[in-house]
Amino acid sequence: MGWKGWIGRTGGMLRTASSGYTFIELIIVSTMIFVLAAAIMPLTKVTMQRTREAELHRALREMRTAIDKFKDAADQGLIGSLDIKPGSENYPADLDVLVEGVTAANDATGRKLKYLRRVPFDPMTRSTEWGLRSYQDDPKSTRWGGQDVFDVHSTSEGKALDGTKYKDW
Repeated sequence: MGWKGWIGRTGGMLRTASSGYTFIELIIVSTMIFVLAAAIMPLTKVTMQRTREAELHRALREMRTAIDKFKDAADQGLIGSLDIKPGSENYPADLDVLVEGVTAANDATGRKLKYLRRVPFDPMTRSTEWGLRSYQDDPKSTRWGGQDVFDVHSTSEGKALDGTKYKDW
């Protein structure tokens, strides 16, 4: 952006090459930025979906582990008999039982055994409502019988990146 030295005897100064970008250069640069942004958008979308799928796996694993620990404790007689529903095969009555806790067997202090801090959030449906299966339900059943909670699944109808349905996880 400078002026070059003196030219001739007139004492005038001449300006050399222009110091800014031309309109064409600006169009080329902005086009390149738009192309790069268009290439990054699908990648960002896939990354976000992958993150939600990982969160779904973690939430399902957390609840299924809590259900298994409840079942193991009930089978070992560590849970008071009043907290186990007859005919439930020692599974919890619902997910809230895992959060609220159950009375420990042969414990006069009233200590509660808790298996979940809270019902996890389903990242696909953005709620804490989960599909439930009971031990007595038909394996292909789409409705919960209400006897106990044997398994949980997402209620989302969406498909995962691998092509499977979230409700089948």
